[in-house]
Amino acid sequence: MERRQYCLLIGAATLFSVLSFFEPSAADTIQLTEGNIQSIFARHELVFVNFYADWCRFSQILAPVFDESSKKIKEEFPNPGKIAFGRVDCDAETSVSSSYHISKYPTLKLFRNGQAVKKEYRGQRSVDALAEYIREQLRDPIQEVKTSEGLDELDTKKRNIIGYFADKESEGYKTYMRVASQLRDDCPFYAAFGPIAEAERNGADTIAFRPPNTHRQDKIFTGAITNYDHLQQWIFDKCVPLVREITFENAEELTEEGLPFLILFHHPDDHDIVEKFTAEVSKQLLSEKS
Repeated sequence: MERRQYCLLIGAATLFSVLSFFEPSAADTIQLTEGNIQSIFARHELVFVNFYADWCRFSQILAPVFDESSKKIKEEFPNPGKIAFGRVDCDAETSVSSSYHISKYPTLKLFRNGQAVKKEYRGQRSVDALAEYIREQLRDPIQEVKTSEGLDELDTKKRNIIGYFADKESEGYKTYMRVASQLRDDCPFYAAFGPIAEAERNGADTIAFRPPNTHRQDKIFTGAITNYDHLQQWIFDKCVPLVREITFENAEELTEEGLPFLILFHHPDDHDIVEKFTAEVSKQLLSEKS
């Protein structure tokens, strides 16, 4: 009974922009099990997964919407290996469910090249909204900067990652693309090539982080650009700071990380206390960052 109530509570907080009833379609959605899930991940760039429970009313409502969205996306992106929609029956596949820390139903997670994207899908649960989310995830995560002036026109409020490469065939760029695909929701990624990038390359491909509210005060990655794990960790540390602002949009996501909170409540105009708090937390607790 508690599990059923939890499903209803979660569902009641979810905004369904469309509550139309669809006829169940012949499954374009793959039933995922412990036996096939890794092979499905291995064969597809993206796998969008619906973790559900049959007894949950909101899982029942989402199922035909998810299937219809799967059908729509398959028609738009028919090439094998690009995108798959899958579903996991969390009662039948408890090991799969627990391995991805599923605690509420339905939960929608995207997997890219076999790795779970950090942020689960929390948008509208309509056919069009799900389809648009996948279209966005299939777009190039890197914006090309084509002029020197463009490098000075990046949004200074954001934590920008900039790559400078000889060309798009370099191994460094390929690694950068993989990292950008995984962290695209955390930072904007940019790239410059050829003559535009030459002044910053100093003879070798270079990746830099530009902190918010700075002008060309970039921090350079000093490791091997082709080492995916090292580059991914460095960019993650820059894009996801230790001290983050809690908002209506990210509160649930932050609480689900399962970490203790140290919260500063401050006046919106008191920037000085925010800087002091951030500096002290970074000094004392940086080693505890997840």
